[in-house]
Amino acid sequence: MLGPIVNALTVVVCSLLGCFIVRGVPPRFEEIVKKSMGLAVVYIGVKGAMENQRVLLLIMSMVIGALVGEFVNIDGLMNRLGQWTENRLFPKKRTSGRNRESAERFVKGFASASILFCTGSMTIVGSLQSGLQGAHETLFAKSILDGTISLIFGASMGVGVAFSAVTVIVCEGGIALAASAIKGLLTQEIITEMSAVGSLVIAAIGFNFLEVKEIRVANLTPAIFVPLVWLTIDGLLQKV
Repeated sequence: MLGPIVNALTVVVCSLLGCFIVRGVPPRFEEIVKKSMGLAVVYIGVKGAMENQRVLLLIMSMVIGALVGEFVNIDGLMNRLGQWTENRLFPKKRTSGRNRESAERFVKGFASASILFCTGSMTIVGSLQSGLQGAHETLFAKSILDGTISLIFGASMGVGVAFSAVTVIVCEGGIALAASAIKGLLTQEIITEMSAVGSLVIAAIGFNFLEVKEIRVANLTPAIFVPLVWLTIDGLLQKV
């Protein structure tokens, strides 16, 4: 759990620094940094997706994952979770006027940061490495990237970004613990395909940064786990 803990603490510290120290940055600087970060995220996502060895599986994973995510409405659930958290923390606030804007910023910061930090190849591979091998280097590298983004997000979207650390520790810690419990089922092929799909999902986040077209990225996250199910079943059938 060392990797997930370091990642979560980095998110908290950097987002609070952004919220209370860097918050005076003019909007035009925030905008250009956000756009440049969006380009970098798209590159990282596309580059990771290119490692895919089964194109049809990737396409099928995205379609099935999108249908499942849309049916469950993960995006809506995350937004409601953010609103519930904000209401529990600030019960005296009213959702009108200025306070409404504050609530919306909290929810946006929490949801956007949670989605960004918990999808993609580094999350999956890093957590798997922590759980299977006790190797935390990938998550340490991810912490540097997440810390930079948290600084920017904290300055523009407020304290909600810091609370995404809870999602980070639950997501990464859950994958690490689950990986240690199912070591025999995870092959290098499964890890590669899951990482490729996760990278394609993170590319969608980059397009949201660029404001090309708003994509409900949270509803795509089930796609990451389709290769795990498909390749596991395929491997078992070949042994029969």
